[in-house]
Amino acid sequence: MSHYVYILQSLKDGGYYVGETADVEARLRFHNAGLQRSTRSRRPFKIILIETFADRSAALKREKEIKSWKGGNKFKKLIEGSSPAQRGTTFGT
Repeated sequence: MSHYVYILQSLKDGGYYVGETADVEARLRFHNAGLQRSTRSRRPFKIILIETFADRSAALKREKEIKSWKGGNKFKKLIEGSSPAQRGTTFGT
């Protein structure tokens, strides 16, 4: 089963959230519904980037790598290199 690493951007404060899931659309709805305590006050969110992996283990490894870059030049380059189709995706908002 495929797993995904996703980056969300808050439309409220412009900040980012990096996560891993098997269902990106459902996870975005979860965040935007205020069900994730750590992001509740920063909603709504839009998807900035989605990366696909063959299994959860690989996705978790990549999530950890991206989180280690957060706020740095590598993170900025990753965001800037994301496709316009992925930027602004707001499933179910």
